[in-house]
Amino acid sequence: MPSGYIVASITVTNPAQYEEYRKWSSEAMRVHGAEVCVRGGQVKILEGDWDPERTVILKFASVAAAQAFYDSPEYHKARNARQGAAIMRMVLVEGT
Repeated sequence: MPSGYIVASITVTNPAQYEEYRKWSSEAMRVHGAEVCVRGGQVKILEGDWDPERTVILKFASVAAAQAFYDSPEYHKARNARQGAAIMRMVLVEGT
């Protein structure tokens, strides 16, 4: 079964409020067994004009598990906390 990856590119607009999102998203990741591959860190652009402030890559046992994380009450709480604190671009990718 292929793994599921959630890849997010984030621009934080309200750092204080974003910390509340980080608290709740971390709890949701723990509950749903996310493997954190990347969370923040420096980004070096190799091609194109992509310039995220923050990049997050989470690995799940399956695409269904990644979708369940995103749809969960735990992550819904985090998403509510993030409203107005960041511009989020997020995709779910099937991988190995």
